[in-house]
Amino acid sequence: MNHALFRRTSALALLAAACAAPAYADSVASSASSAGSASSGSISDSIGGSSNSSNGDRRVAAGDYRVIDVARAPARADTTRMTLRAVADAGTGQLREFHVDVPDRALARRQVQAGELVHVNARAYGYEFAYGDTRQSFFLALQDDWYRELGSRKVAI
Repeated sequence: MNHALFRRTSALALLAAACAAPAYADSVASSASSAGSASSGSISDSIGGSSNSSNGDRRVAAGDYRVIDVARAPARADTTRMTLRAVADAGTGQLREFHVDVPDRALARRQVQAGELVHVNARAYGYEFAYGDTRQSFFLALQDDWYRELGSRKVAI
């Protein structure tokens, strides 16, 4: 089959499906948007206070961090602020300490308490925060340009 014909046929099939079920498409888009916003945020809005940085650098080293404080995030509704301190010295001669603001919905299944470990993975898109014991992710701090791409947009068909 001709590739151009196949693409056109596929596009028409998708268009027909979208027109036949607009309410379903809206609910899927809404659910995806809600799920993404519940477990992710931009690095600039989520990470702050690195003890190694005097210039506002928000880079975080991958590794295990001890939760030294859990509190309400200042002036941010439905958000928990966790202050984290690196368990191991990352070769800098100092312990890295920073805070991360996490939407409460991201912690709905399991809260994080002071004294627990959080594991941070550096990813191409930002940082993945996971429970230290299970390594199950609970929050993604995304590079600002990646986070902007997740924003929901109304699509007219």
